[in-house]
Amino acid sequence: MKLSRLYRPQDRRFWLMIVLNLLSAVLAWFLRSWPLVPLATVVVALFALGNAALGMFIAWDLLRDERED
Repeated sequence: MKLSRLYRPQDRRFWLMIVLNLLSAVLAWFLRSWPLVPLATVVVALFALGNAALGMFIAWDLLRDERED
């Protein structure tokens, strides 16, 4: 696997990975900045973890993709 396969500005998956990982960081910052009721904390934390997991899956898919754009 080549790390250069990860950077593909013309591929939609690249931009989706960037957006999902940035959203995860914003949600994590939000969780640490404001006290929320327990249910809201769980919901926001699940969204943050889901976004991070989906972003990592897309990154893995980009790394494994052998076609050259």
